[in-house]
Amino acid sequence: MEDLTPREIVSELDKYIVGQNDAKRAVAIALRNRYRRRLLPDDLRDEVIPKNILMIGPTGVGKTEIARRLANLARAPFVKVEATKFTEVGYVGRDVDSMVRDLVQVSVRLVEGEKTEEVRERAEAQAFERIVDLLHTPRGRRKKREQDNAEMMRQAFSSMFGGAQPSPPEPPEEEEGEEEDELRYREREDRIRSRLLEQVRSGARDNDRVEIEIEQQQSSFVSLFTGHGLEEMQLGGLQSALGNMANSGKKLRSVTVKEAKDILTQEEARNLIDHDSVIREAVERAEQAGIIFVDELDKIAGKESGHGPDVSREGVQRDILPIIEGSTVATKYGPVRTDHVLFIAAGAFHVSKPSDLIPELQGRLPIRVELENLTEADFKRILTEPKNALIRQYTALLATEGLEVVFTEDAIDEISSIAARVNQQSENIGARRLHTVLERLLEELSFTASDLEQTRISIDGVYVRERLESIVKDEDLSRYIL
Repeated sequence: MEDLTPREIVSELDKYIVGQNDAKRAVAIALRNRYRRRLLPDDLRDEVIPKNILMIGPTGVGKTEIARRLANLARAPFVKVEATKFTEVGYVGRDVDSMVRDLVQVSVRLVEGEKTEEVRERAEAQAFERIVDLLHTPRGRRKKREQDNAEMMRQAFSSMFGGAQPSPPEPPEEEEGEEEDELRYREREDRIRSRLLEQVRSGARDNDRVEIEIEQQQSSFVSLFTGHGLEEMQLGGLQSALGNMANSGKKLRSVTVKEAKDILTQEEARNLIDHDSVIREAVERAEQAGIIFVDELDKIAGKESGHGPDVSREGVQRDILPIIEGSTVATKYGPVRTDHVLFIAAGAFHVSKPSDLIPELQGRLPIRVELENLTEADFKRILTEPKNALIRQYTALLATEGLEVVFTEDAIDEISSIAARVNQQSENIGARRLHTVLERLLEELSFTASDLEQTRISIDGVYVRERLESIVKDEDLSRYIL
């Protein structure tokens, strides 16, 4: 993160999001300020609070995508919640603290993934050694296993029938010639193991089957009703009191060597990771670098109608306020403070206005950015320019069937024009309209792709008009289909 200036952050966001430069600049500055804050002296660092952002704009213009890509760029824990989830607390809604609990859970998974990557080489090496043991058991290990089994049988016999245990037979004295045989045997075992290890690494043994013990774990979560609705809680401390309720032991399974590689590598990685340090780091990262995206904020703005059983929208705002202000939330990983979590709120604000929010909440969202409606030119760029461009996605999907689909320039122009026109005629859903248009355009092709004999199809403006023009002209029909 320290290597990325605000200008470079915007450049990275440009790879995935078309336009909306003001919003990109705002989030880039907010992200860079986090790095600057870490460089401050301790006494001043705690005084610098994040400048939360309010994005204003219609659906489908990139609000969520900007926040999500920003979190990926910073490798920061990110969670998206809808403010409307909290409007029915006590019925089917959720407690506002759940957004912080979700953030910590995401942070734990993020840190676990990073730690797993750090130990992956060691975990793979240990997993390969275990697979070699399964494929070839040395004579010495077989002998030790037989001795262990005999000892267990003697102990079982003694506990069942009492009396003195039969003494184990004296091991035969080794002769000089046997020492030389043992040396040659060990050299032979080493050669066999080296050859097997190389075959396992190269994948030559991937189709062989081995039997491994897999830990069978049931869910360690229970759902129960709290004072704030239905919540999930981990058994945690209760688990020790209830025994191994969440773990049903190990089960022997026959799998291929390829499957065993993945299973045993994950198991070895879990054993190599210090889970206490993972939780400590995850909680700290959630507190210092977490990003919570609160969508549909406009749905809880405005005055109450006073009719029906709905929970007060102003009451939901007052519940969210202490989380944004900074408070301590109890989670299954310990208390988590939200003082330095970055909150990015968003809403269309078609009916209500940001000024309809309670003043305290407005004050906690000091940076306001208005996102622009997407034009026909923006649609054309969205289809072709980003790394995850829609045209690239659809051509790649159909290429899996051996079908090469080529979109001409006039086809892309026609698709952009139709999407913009339908947005004007009916509800404006932004770039999401391109998905509906492309799905309708390629419906027949996607259905018959696996049966077509030809391997290359060119889609031009004429093809687009033939497939879509009749629907676009019939306004009533386009409302249902596009």
